[in-house]
Amino acid sequence: MDGEGGGGLKPMDSEQLREYGHQMVDFIADYYKNIENYPVLSQVEPGYLRRLLPDAAPNQPESLQNVLDDVQSKILPGVTHWQSPNFYAYYPSNSSVAGFLGEMLSAAINMVGFSWITSPAATELEMIVLDWLGKLLKLPQEFLSPGHGGGVIQGTASEAVLVVLLAARDKTLRRVGKSALGKLVVYGSDQTHSALQKACQIGGVHPENCRLLKTDSSTNYALPPEIVSEAISHDISIGLIPFFLCGTVGTTSSATVDPLYSLGKIAKSNDMWFHVDAAYAGSACICPEYRKYLDGVEEADSFNMNAHKWFLTNFDCSTLWVKDRNALIQSLSTNPEFLKNKASQANLVVDYKDWQIPLGRRFRSLKLWMVLRLYGVENLQHYLRNHIELAKYFEECVGQDSRFEVVAPRLFALVCFRLLPPVGDNEVCRSNKLNQVLLEAVNSTGKLFISHTALSGMYTLRFAVGAPLTERRHIAAAWKVLQDEASTLLGTPLQDNGNPS
Repeated sequence: MDGEGGGGLKPMDSEQLREYGHQMVDFIADYYKNIENYPVLSQVEPGYLRRLLPDAAPNQPESLQNVLDDVQSKILPGVTHWQSPNFYAYYPSNSSVAGFLGEMLSAAINMVGFSWITSPAATELEMIVLDWLGKLLKLPQEFLSPGHGGGVIQGTASEAVLVVLLAARDKTLRRVGKSALGKLVVYGSDQTHSALQKACQIGGVHPENCRLLKTDSSTNYALPPEIVSEAISHDISIGLIPFFLCGTVGTTSSATVDPLYSLGKIAKSNDMWFHVDAAYAGSACICPEYRKYLDGVEEADSFNMNAHKWFLTNFDCSTLWVKDRNALIQSLSTNPEFLKNKASQANLVVDYKDWQIPLGRRFRSLKLWMVLRLYGVENLQHYLRNHIELAKYFEECVGQDSRFEVVAPRLFALVCFRLLPPVGDNEVCRSNKLNQVLLEAVNSTGKLFISHTALSGMYTLRFAVGAPLTERRHIAAAWKVLQDEASTLLGTPLQDNGNPS
């Protein structure tokens, strides 16, 4: 094994890493430099890659250059470019130089930090950096590590809601008896992320006991407290046991905000666990003018925000805080002989294996730590405010073209809008089809990528600004594509340019 040609890469050789690492970083830097030139949404057909790659692995090593050539010619055409400045679908999934460097360092150390003893720095840095972020969000003291609570990094918000639902379930069953599992009821709105339903499926909560309460435009699709109270009262009257309520700050469909304080009071009066999912919009709340959307979080038992969405921290990094760490530990802890050690047995340390589903965990706090240090709070706030300003600009564009309408109020950097049907045609199915065809036409251009939702039965287009490279010129170009495709669909010329100055 004397080099790439003779025997390939050695498993771990610092000089080879230096050489090939430089080559890889150059490749990635060129990718980001040219990312704007790729179709945002991959234009390949299902099964495309099998036709391009061999049907078995090579017996002999190949050169890194050959592999990178294949990435360029065969893999990248099948990639949807989430870091493109023209990516406006779903919610963002931010990369950054700092996040990438942290990810690189985490990969280099490559430890499996399930217990404190497996790498003390990994546990202690995670506690410290989540205290930093918790303080930036002005979370209650009970969520910070010096008290009975604390923060932990999960892979995704789906894992976060699952672990707190399991903790809530077991806490309730200890009170009412294990045989009552079939009577437990969970509450959220029809705008709550589908992760809540999946958590119920995994946690043994009967599907019919997962209450997704209806919202409408009268509350801008926020969850009305009175409807929650009515549902809870009804369930108690028929012998069921309400135990978990999920509120959202920045729903998936329209980025609306549930009334946290009122929901928290309802949960507390019924001895329920109250979880707040701020996976998307939580990032904006480090800005003082957006912190108001977290008012009421003091009533919550747990709070989640995805740093990997809009906080320049590469996927995956979903931050979760709880007020009572013992609730998690009692639900998720195991203590087999091979994991026993002096520090853990003496209760001197946190073992994050007991705060999550898997045993193994990556050194994810490194990248969040590096993001906070290499950018600083002021730059992060500016980054978030800039995206919100760009979304306001897009909203103004929509408002100036009478063929379109904004469907829901914009609170953060998501604009929900739709193309109006021709005058006199208010038939919902045809209107929905019109917007579906518009979405498909726009995405097939490769010039931008947007996604959709349904609000009050209306097929609604979503334009989420949040890619690190997006500038005002990209917004203007995206709006031009939308207008042009709308003109083609409606067979009408532009009434005005729809671009405010």
